[in-house]
Amino acid sequence: MADTARRIAHIDMDAFFASVELLRYPQLRGQPVVIGGRGYDPEQRADGSYVFKRLRDYVGRGVITTATYEARAFGVGSAMGMMKAAKLAPDAILLPANFDSYRHYSRLFKQAVSSIAPDIEDRGIDEIFVDLTHVDGDTQEIGARIKQAVQDATGLTCSIGITPNKLLSKICSDLDKPNGLTVLGFDDIPTRIWPLGVRKVNGIGPKATEKLASLGIETVGQLAQADQGLLQDYFGAHYAAWLTRVAQGIDDREISTSRESKSMSRETTFERDLHARQDRATLSGILTTLCERLADDLKRKDYVSRTISIKLRYDDFQIVSRNVTLPQAVAEPAAILQAARECLKRVPLQRKLRLLGVRASTLEPPGAMASAQQPVQGDLFA
Repeated sequence: MADTARRIAHIDMDAFFASVELLRYPQLRGQPVVIGGRGYDPEQRADGSYVFKRLRDYVGRGVITTATYEARAFGVGSAMGMMKAAKLAPDAILLPANFDSYRHYSRLFKQAVSSIAPDIEDRGIDEIFVDLTHVDGDTQEIGARIKQAVQDATGLTCSIGITPNKLLSKICSDLDKPNGLTVLGFDDIPTRIWPLGVRKVNGIGPKATEKLASLGIETVGQLAQADQGLLQDYFGAHYAAWLTRVAQGIDDREISTSRESKSMSRETTFERDLHARQDRATLSGILTTLCERLADDLKRKDYVSRTISIKLRYDDFQIVSRNVTLPQAVAEPAAILQAARECLKRVPLQRKLRLLGVRASTLEPPGAMASAQQPVQGDLFA
C-alpha cells in the first residue's frame, strides 16, 4: 500500500545553465538564449559592453545543452541539434557552456537545501530528491523556505513538487515552472495528474506515447482506466504492469542518500527515432553531450571510472548494452567518448534508435591518470 505519510520533494533548478549565464550577463534577461558548443564566447568591447554571437552563426554538430524559456517558445530545447535549432530561432543568443560555473552554483543550491532538509538524493547537477517526512512544519511553508534559501544562496529560482512519492514529485516540479511550488496528495491525482498527457510521466517516451495514442490512450487518466490485457499485448507484461501502477500514482522507491556511488549514467530518449547513418551528425552531438555531462558528474563527485558502458533502445523497445574496461581509470569527456565509441563498435545498428545512454562504473577516487592509455577512437557517430 502507498505510504500517504511520506513527504518527498523533487527540486529542479529553472533552466539552470541558462540562468547561471544570465547572472553573468543580466542584459540578456527576457531574450531567447541557447547554451551549447564551444568557441562562441561573447566579445567584450573597450567600453565593457559585449557583442554576442547568434545561433545563426553556429556551424558544427553540437546539440543544445539548455535554453531559456524565451528560446523554448520557438520550439528549441535540450539535446536538439544546434543547426536544426538555428532554423527555428536564428536570432537567439548563443553562449558556450561553462561547467565550472555550473558546478559552483550546484554546490551552493544543494548546500542551501541541506541546511533545511539533510536527506537528499542527488540526481544530477541541477536536480535532487529530498525526504521532508521528518522535517517539522507545514508542507507549503517548508517548500517556500527551501525556495527562499536557494534564491538567497544562488540568486536563482527553482521549482518544487512535494507529494507522497518520487514519481508524483517529479511530475509536479514541472507543472508550475518557472519558480513553482506544487503540493499534491493522492486525493489530487484525478484532478491534477489524470488530465496530463502520458508523456509527462518520466519513463514514458515518445515511442510509447505514440503506441498508446494508437490505442486511444493520450492522458494519464485514460491510461489508469486502460485494460491490462490490452496493454500487455502491446507492451509486454512487465512494462504494462508498470504503466498501470504509475497511472495510479504508485511508486514505492525510497530516497537513496548513500554517498557511495556504484555507477553514474546519463541517457536521453529522442523525440523521434534516429538512424545510425542517416542521423549520424545528430547522434554524434548527443553522444558527445552525454559524455560531457557524465564527466561533469564524475568530477563533481570526485570519482574516476574504469568501466564505460553504452545503452541503446531500438525502435522495437529492445535494449542492448555493451561495456569496456579500461587499463586506467578515466574522467575526462574525450576519454569517456572514445570508450563509448569502442562499445558502439560491438552493437548492431541496423534498426533505428529511440534512446542512447552512457554509464560510468567501477568508480574510485582519482589516481594516477597521467599515464592512462585511451582506447582507439572509432568512427561510429563521428
